[in-house]
Amino acid sequence: MVFLVSDEVKPKCGGPRMIVTGYASGMIECRWYDGYGVKREAFREDELMPGEGRRVHDEA
Repeated sequence: MVFLVSDEVKPKCGGPRMIVTGYASGMIECRWYDGYGVKREAFREDELMPGEGRRVHDEA
């Protein structure tokens, strides 16, 4: 699956809706607001699934 910067994603194991903000060292960087501040973390692609607001992208 291809996630692009600004796509909405969610962790497969459960968690908040997040926005993809970039890529580094083969990981997908995401950010979200937890009610107190902006959090950020990097995930492997297989740990994420599309969020409700995600656009559909075809792999080139």
